[in-house]
Amino acid sequence: MTKRQPEQVYQAMFTVTVSVQKDFAKNAKQLGGDIGFTGVLHTHNRRRDYHPHIHFIIPAGSFNKVKKQLGKSKSKYLFNPFNLANVWRTRLLENLAQQQDIKLPGSLPTKWVVDCLYVGKGFPALKYLSRYLYRGVLPDKNIISDIDGQVSFDYVDSQTQTNKVRTLPAVEFLWLVLQHVLPKGLRRVRDYGLLSGNCSKLRQQIQLMLAVAGAVFPRLSEIKRTLSTRCCPCCQQAMHFMGIHRRQLGHGRPTSFMITA
Repeated sequence: MTKRQPEQVYQAMFTVTVSVQKDFAKNAKQLGGDIGFTGVLHTHNRRRDYHPHIHFIIPAGSFNKVKKQLGKSKSKYLFNPFNLANVWRTRLLENLAQQQDIKLPGSLPTKWVVDCLYVGKGFPALKYLSRYLYRGVLPDKNIISDIDGQVSFDYVDSQTQTNKVRTLPAVEFLWLVLQHVLPKGLRRVRDYGLLSGNCSKLRQQIQLMLAVAGAVFPRLSEIKRTLSTRCCPCCQQAMHFMGIHRRQLGHGRPTSFMITA
């Protein structure tokens, strides 16, 4: 189902997950307001088999727009994972069943898993999310060999946390990677709630409220941008742009090239 209609299923996964998390936040005693979160769509497991899921990172705080109050969870886990799994399963199946061109399988697992982890505060939490944000399907360094039409790559087993090697025929290896190519135009990274682009002013108000309350915000180091350079293959010195020389080819066809030194 997911492979035949990936765009619809991925969109349903985002839509349902967002609604579930917002409802849980409003009903939570320690929160009772709006929350913000960022989600990253991931389509494979460590063996690179097809396994679509979404990683979300959620700050342990909320904002009640009516009372103009901040709420903070004192626990390392915002919501009960078992309740999340049950509600998410029910709503997702209802969403997919309402779409006329999607046919659900005859049998589905009765128990779905929602994994909740405490990933720290501030930079450690962002570092956790970046692993899924900037890492491709299979880095080149993980490919061990390509011999006699057999491709081998290593991965870390999720159960034993040990390195293992998987070998596949070249055609099967290509399909293993290509099945994770997302539909054109699909956004795999999305911000919601207080972290969305429309809430920039509200975030500033919340930061001001926290500053008045004595919260300390870490200062980000200034990002230094450097220009890319290309070295001369002869003298190994950095080449500089000098200009553009244009000359006419036959049949009125123009050509141009850069002169560098």
